Amino acid sequence: MPGADAIATAVPALIFAAVFLLGRRLYPLQAFGFDRRSLVSFGAGMATAYVFVHVMPELQGARRALVESASRPLRYEGMAVYVVALLGFMGFYALDHLRTRLRMSAAPDRDRASFRLHVGGFAAYVALVGYLLVRNLEETPVSIGLYTAAMAFHFVGVDHSLNEEHGQRYDTTGRYVLAAMALAGWAIGQLTALSQAWVALLLAFLSGAVILNSSLMELPSDKDGRLWPFLIGGLLYASILLPLG
Repeated sequence: MPGADAIATAVPALIFAAVFLLGRRLYPLQAFGFDRRSLVSFGAGMATAYVFVHVMPELQGARRALVESASRPLRYEGMAVYVVALLGFMGFYALDHLRTRLRMSAAPDRDRASFRLHVGGFAAYVALVGYLLVRNLEETPVSIGLYTAAMAFHFVGVDHSLNEEHGQRYDTTGRYVLAAMALAGWAIGQLTALSQAWVALLLAFLSGAVILNSSLMELPSDKDGRLWPFLIGGLLYASILLPLG
């Protein structure tokens, strides 16, 4: 990509990294009466709105492009895009389930193993977000800005959840791993270009994962989700996305 584009995406990548390094010290909505848990709910709403209002229509276009670019007729007319979105959803559900089972087991050093599994899964997740910052179906300044805002707020929730789950272990090592992976994903995007078909599949996988992870942050009663910040974040961001098509 041209140098200007590299700089334009480097800034969002640094923002992603900063969320993990400094996120618990930043309260951008505190002036509006949002505590940190409300901010997490607000970000979960934003990320969910981004997937449903912006990415889903984009995936419909990707499905058509996938069918048109194929050298032979595709079975099920490119429905693989939506199957991969389902796999993203189910994959991170499985990760959360395995992490919970491992932590409740009698295995020796189960807390460390649970931490490694949990952070390892999210390291790949954050790297994918960093990669798609550079190699997305749309690479306009507006699309980059929308993606950055949604994912940065989403990462506030990821950071909060991992810190609540793993405490000092996450604070001393995990957050640095995730910050590094945000930059690593961006760097891989600068060096490696995949076809639009593969980018569409990666974006579909990420979409399913974002929906699941946002839901896990909000739905279980012990997560202390905040209804109104979640609704405000989702509806406000949807109102911004709608006029932009």
